[in-house]
Amino acid sequence: MRGPDLQQDTLFSTASPESRVPKDHPLRPIRAMVDQALRELDSQFDALYSVYGRDSIPPEKLLRAQLVMALYTIRSERQLVEQINYNLLFRWFVGFSIDDEVWNHSTFTKNRDRLLGGDVARQFFSRVLGQADRAGLLSKEHFSVDGTLIEALASHKSYHPKDEEGPPPGTGGRNPSVDFRGKRRKRDTHESKTDKDALLYTKSKGQTAKLSYLGHLLMENRHGLVVDTRVTQTTGTAEREAAIAMARALKVGRRVTLGADKNYDTRNFVADLRHANVTPHVAQNTTNRASAIDARTTRHRGYATSQRFRKRIEECFCWAKTIGGMRKSRFVGRQKLDFSFVLTMAASNLVRMRNLGVASC
Repeated sequence: MRGPDLQQDTLFSTASPESRVPKDHPLRPIRAMVDQALRELDSQFDALYSVYGRDSIPPEKLLRAQLVMALYTIRSERQLVEQINYNLLFRWFVGFSIDDEVWNHSTFTKNRDRLLGGDVARQFFSRVLGQADRAGLLSKEHFSVDGTLIEALASHKSYHPKDEEGPPPGTGGRNPSVDFRGKRRKRDTHESKTDKDALLYTKSKGQTAKLSYLGHLLMENRHGLVVDTRVTQTTGTAEREAAIAMARALKVGRRVTLGADKNYDTRNFVADLRHANVTPHVAQNTTNRASAIDARTTRHRGYATSQRFRKRIEECFCWAKTIGGMRKSRFVGRQKLDFSFVLTMAASNLVRMRNLGVASC
């Protein structure tokens, strides 16, 4: 017997988002780890808000929503709010009931400054990393470092001389055609009128120069978890400077190793690492010059091991760009990009920890 195609809405429902999410859904262990990290940040959240006035949107929900963006490759906060409204899985993860009204997308903009001022993203990243440490997942001796380009939210057409008040004349209405071929554009004379922190940069020969930032990662070699992140401007020495800063921030109390590619093979960088009690397991760059890494380092078996494991950091960058949406910044300015980058790498660690069988520590 054929069933009737009835589409009548029910007046009442006793179902909740919790009952709709399967018990073995892969988001459940991630939600448990996220909730544990947020509980540890409760006192920091209290310090960010006044005791007077109306109740604000809970920062816990704002952070969970930002994690959903990274975990499910949602391209904008406007689309995020739309999907939370009709997706029961997202409602459950963020903390909404079925009948709760979802806030406007502008809420993220209004509340991000408060979270930035409290360095909440980095605090959350640290709490997630603490759970991995308590589970015995982190190496305390062997690390790898690398950097990648993150395209800025600005186009070549915004790159004008610093003393120029308005854009050059062109045709095309709101998106005018601008011919800048053959013109010398230097950092000391030009800047982006859209994003003044972004610099024109190409990381290797044969690639197109773009307005970009550099994202840096420090990874432990045991399970490939990210232990530190930085976002800097694109300069020729930014990768090595960020690597030195992250290595010094480890403060493990004993000598550690740091694997890196050929771009880090310079005498000053190697000397700075050794001065910081770090053994430089840097790939040798013998193109047209002598390498700063000699047999004192390469003769040890650990050097070859570091060279093999350091390549796993590319998996972190690949996840951040293809899944986390970090190929191009969603924001103008380095500070907001750093906030997003740190949360994205926290999401990457959560996925990795879930795959390693960590629930909540």
